[in-house]
Order: sequence, then structure tokens, then C-alpha cells
Amino acid sequence: MKMRQGYLWAAFCLWALTFPLLQASSDGLVRIGLKKWRLDYNRIRAARMARRAKSIGGVVKSMYQGFGDSDGEPVLLRNYMDAQYYGEIGIGTPPQNFTVVFDTGSANLWVPSTKCHFSIACLFHSKYNSRLSTTYIDLGKEGEIHYGSGSISGVFSQDNVQVGSMAIKNQVFIEATREASLVFVLGKFDGILGLGFEEIVVGNATPVWYNLLRQGLVQEDIFSFWLNRDPQATDGGEIVFGGVDKRHFKGQHTYASITQKGYWQFEMGEFLIGYQSTGFCEAGCAAIVDSGTSLIAGPTAIVTEINHAIGAEGIVSQECKEVVSQYGNMIWDLLISRVQPDAVCSQIGLCNFNGSQIESPRIKTVVEEEDARGTKVGNEVWCTACEMTVIWVQNQLKQRKTKEIIFSYVTELCQSLPSPMGESVVDCGRVPYMPDVTFTIADKHFTLTPKEVRFHSQVVSSSFNVSVSIMPLLHKSQFTFQYVLKTGEGITTVCLSGFIALDVPPPRGPLW
Repeated sequence: MKMRQGYLWAAFCLWALTFPLLQASSDGLVRIGLKKWRLDYNRIRAARMARRAKSIGGVVKSMYQGFGDSDGEPVLLRNYMDAQYYGEIGIGTPPQNFTVVFDTGSANLWVPSTKCHFSIACLFHSKYNSRLSTTYIDLGKEGEIHYGSGSISGVFSQDNVQVGSMAIKNQVFIEATREASLVFVLGKFDGILGLGFEEIVVGNATPVWYNLLRQGLVQEDIFSFWLNRDPQATDGGEIVFGGVDKRHFKGQHTYASITQKGYWQFEMGEFLIGYQSTGFCEAGCAAIVDSGTSLIAGPTAIVTEINHAIGAEGIVSQECKEVVSQYGNMIWDLLISRVQPDAVCSQIGLCNFNGSQIESPRIKTVVEEEDARGTKVGNEVWCTACEMTVIWVQNQLKQRKTKEIIFSYVTELCQSLPSPMGESVVDCGRVPYMPDVTFTIADKHFTLTPKEVRFHSQVVSSSFNVSVSIMPLLHKSQFTFQYVLKTGEGITTVCLSGFIALDVPPPRGPLW
């Protein structure tokens, strides 16, 4: 994975949760409530530092007639910083309660174990005690899961799991005995409940959602999220298993077919900034709906263009500017000569022909062998900087701009690259003048504005094996920003870009 991936904001992977309330309602739904927490910028920076070296995780039917008519099982959620939504489950007999992130970007269930003795994170969270459960089974197998925000390891166990009013028999999960990330220390959540496909599960365990279906605990193979962005609301939202709560949306959903099992992956069309084409997804881009990712993540090259357009500031990338200065003319000549863009960087010697970084051609001494890792990272940075430069120049050439204008623009983009710590801060005074950004999904435009608008809720539904549906929701009269996160008051106010750079390598990536 490329160096730019380290720019992720651990801030918004702080899956910090409060204790949810479990309640039943007359419509047969079980809801898990959410609460709004104030954004703590200092804690964000601390967590961001811990995340710099981490890598991306995971390894990250026909359309219904009478959609949502069935009685589903809702679990109320709580909201932390308008960035993570979590709820409560029970494990064991009698149930031991845990708060978990319902994460469509992974497929395993794990919670901390009383066998966890050397990880600070375990000290601050509820821990599963197998001795207290009469239905516990020791599977005698170890496992490890890597996320974008850190990793966990532990032992596989089997027990009954309570989700809302549904009791899952013989669910395999991981008792975490090691949590290797400051993110898990700062987070208020205990564990993660993966809702991805079994193709990305670790340890050949059957995911919770599969067991809900196989044990006949839901009537329809569909689950849905309602995410409430109202900071004053008691409930932060809900996840409904087996249906959709019609009280939380109006109009029709837009369906997008699943293109690859693993994540909830679909094809995204053109991406627009200020209603102008970026040229980046004209032929389609792979995207996933990931309830465990707090912000909008995309390839570094295009996210840099977005942050430039909205005036987000990052640390100047010297490597990027050096590529433009030293190789800009060569890149220009090759593109003008109709060399394929993905071959340009290999032809000038900064990447391999397969698009990856090159190794230094000279023979290494014994001492230099010790620095091999650092050399590889350095070459990787140059390759990445070249690839981004090619993308930017190519997009500008399509708009028939002059060479001078293009390279002036590209140099500005270099200065807008996310900083090594991931910060992309915008001037709060400029928010009303920032451009709209538009995603095209299933041939329909979904436009986000930085301005304060009355939209504050969203429904995302997943129909098993087939499709995802997405719907902005007009609800109440609460004002909120759509792609800018605003925290603090008065002179302490900080506005953060809602876009983060994430370069997922093949074969899973690149991904939005």
C-alpha cells in the first residue's frame, strides 16, 4: 500500500461510543439510540499520530415490492462526533453487554476478552468472560484482523449473541487479547460487528448477518441504517435488520447493483466539483458503502483536487513539486504523443511497468541493506507523485488548457496534498463560497454542499447479495454542514474537510 494511505485521519476512526439503550416498540422493531458528542480536536490529533503507520483493513434478489413493509428488528444507535454510530449487543448466557460499531467494511465480530492483559485499550472497555457463560465453546484457534485504524488479535470462541430481540445460536467471534492502536484506547466502543460478505471474513467464521438469515431470524434479506445528524436528538439513529423503517425517509431509494462481493461494492460514475467534470470517473470507479469509515475517502490524486477547490490546506509535498519541476516536460511530451497515461511514469523511470515503485538499480552495500526499507518507501513516494501529476495533467489537457496554465495549476495541487498527519483544514469564513461536489451513483446525481442546509439524516439500505440503496433525507429543520466538519466556538472554531485520501492497492483497490 502506498505511503499516502498513511494520511488517513484517525480522528474519525475513533469509534468512541456511549452506552446505548435497548428498547422494543409496538411495531416490532428494536432500536439502539445515538448521542452527539463534541468534537475534541486534541484527541483527534493524538489518535491521528497513532494511525500514521497503519494499513487499510480487512484483510476494508430483485428489488423489493412493498419495500420495508416487513417487520424488521431495529437496533438503536448512538452518535459520536457525527462520525461514528454504534449500538449494543449481548454475548453469552446470561448476556454480557458490549457496544459495537456495525461495520459494513469488515465481516468479523470481536470484543475485548478478560484474557487481554497487556493492551491498554482492554482496561477501558467491557470484556467478555467465558467463565460466566454456560453456552461458551472454546474453538482453540487464534486470529488477527487489520483495520485502517489499527489491528486486533485474539482467540476464536463460540457463544450465543443477542442483537436487539434476536438470539443468534453458536456465533463464532474473536475474544480480543491484544488491541494494537491508540484509536482503540480513546474509543468508547468495545468492539466491532462486521456486516460485510463472507469473502473478507478472517478465520473462516460465519458472519453475524449470515447467521441471522440462516437461522430464520429476519423475514427479508435486507438491513438498513438511519443516521441522525441532529446534535440535540436523543436517538442517533438505528440499524434495522430485515426491513426499513418508513418513518425515516420520503420518496424513492436509488439502487446500485453489487459489482463484487466482499465489501458492499458498486460502480460510481462521474465525480463533479462545482458541477464541472473532474474526468476522474468518466469510465466508472469502484466504490464501497462502509459504515465504519467516517468521512468521504478517495484516491489521493482526486481528493487533492477536491481539497484545492475548497481551499483546504496541507503541508507542501516537496516530492510532488520536484516531480513537476524535473519531469514535467517529459510527462507533457509523452501525454501529447498519446502514450497511455498508466505507462508514462514507467517510461520516465519512476515506476515499474505495472505501476508500482521501482527498486534502486545500483548495488547495495551491507550498510545500505539496513536502509532498504527506507529506500523502498522513498521510491514509492516518487512513483505516487508521478502518477498523481499524470492524472492532473491529463485532466487539464482534456479541457484544452495551455501548458503554462496546466503546470501552474498542478503546482498549486501539490501544495494542497494532505499533510502527513492527515489534516485538511479550511477557512470557516469561506464555507458559504465553497463549491458543491457531486457523486453519480446509478446514473443519479447526489450533490453535497458545504453550506448549512436542513438535511441531517440519511438512509442507507443493503439488500443481501444484490444492491445498496442510498437516499438523502429531509427531516425536521435542523441545520448542518454536508462535507465540512465544524467544531469549537468563537476564536477556537476549526473547520475540517470531510474528504480524506485513501489509496487502496490492487486487487481490492483503488476504491472510493
